Amino acid sequence: MAVTTDDIDALVGPATPHFAYQLRARVENLIGELSPDHPVRRYGEEQMALLDRLGYASSKAEEGPRESPDRPGWSELPSSAPADAPLPR
Repeated sequence: MAVTTDDIDALVGPATPHFAYQLRARVENLIGELSPDHPVRRYGEEQMALLDRLGYASSKAEEGPRESPDRPGWSELPSSAPADAPLPR
């Protein structure tokens, strides 16, 4: 069976910070035998990078507006880091 971007999306789509590295390992395994220039492998590597960032974040926050840090109660949130701006390592 040929690996597709849909296969990768099925793994990455519901990702949460808690499971980011387990899912990253599954994507890596899924694309492991594809050639370095294969488009699905490149897509998988992009999604693996997203999962790396998500491991240091609190959400993927891909849609909708961002909450302002000036919002009341913001300082009480344990982490407000989205995957595109993760916490420092």
